[in-house]
Amino acid sequence: MRELNQIRDAVVTALRAAGLCTLASYPDQRARRYAGPVAAVAVDTAESRTVGFCNYLGEVSDPETGQVRELYGKQLDAVISVEIRGQRAADCETGCETAAEVLLGGLPSGIRPGELSWEALSWERETESFLRRGRLQCRAWFQAQTEDGNTMFLDFQLKGAVTK
Repeated sequence: MRELNQIRDAVVTALRAAGLCTLASYPDQRARRYAGPVAAVAVDTAESRTVGFCNYLGEVSDPETGQVRELYGKQLDAVISVEIRGQRAADCETGCETAAEVLLGGLPSGIRPGELSWEALSWERETESFLRRGRLQCRAWFQAQTEDGNTMFLDFQLKGAVTK
């Protein structure tokens, strides 16, 4: 599902912008390559909800061209997992603090944070690093518009996220 990747990528981008080394997934045996904390982000679960009547939200007018387009919306209730690893316990805790700030107040407007929970700090033998796992319950909003007056619409894009 493309929307799950958009959520994950938005979280990865926000954590990187805060200075935390962040990966979309944590490959085995790479922990030794990082001097400080490193975060691995994934979307654990997601449940889609209908927004409006069959996702139809209404019409919007382009302020520059005056062209009217139909607007559609999609809502996902998701759980984002964040794993913070570090060679030292202090690195792991510092990474956890940075991640908590970003997850609760630094995500795009299309991701509304809910409850954030963290497991206790532990030692992971496989990667020979400290590990702290967190889970953020959130709601993500996506929008799509019709293209050039026909019934085909563009892909749903995470609201408030910068796209290329």
